[in-house]
Amino acid sequence: MFNKKEARLRRARKTRAKIAELKAVRLCINRTNCHIYAQVISPCGGKVLASASTLDKNVRGDVQNGGNKAAAAIVGKLIAERAKAAGVEQVAFDRSGLQYHGRIQALAEAAREAGLKF
Repeated sequence: MFNKKEARLRRARKTRAKIAELKAVRLCINRTNCHIYAQVISPCGGKVLASASTLDKNVRGDVQNGGNKAAAAIVGKLIAERAKAAGVEQVAFDRSGLQYHGRIQALAEAAREAGLKF
């Protein structure tokens, strides 16, 4: 029987395999209780093109708590701006097997509003 973590990692592996098959640039999300991180990774998977998190100095001044939806929305907007500056418009959304809900959804919607397509 799978436990919760193994099930999430199994979903993440399936998603990453499909994204690798498509050879797409991916927006990868990592979430902890206190922070949220986002990276735009090249199709080969070997190079980070842009990154943003609640640990960035300019984000830390804007948010009191890095583990809420408001902080996730700020990170989503920031990652979209940095990806566009790196020349990336279209990405595949890799939510690391996490449910599209709460902070993950807030980050994704903010990135879309800032002009990133996925």
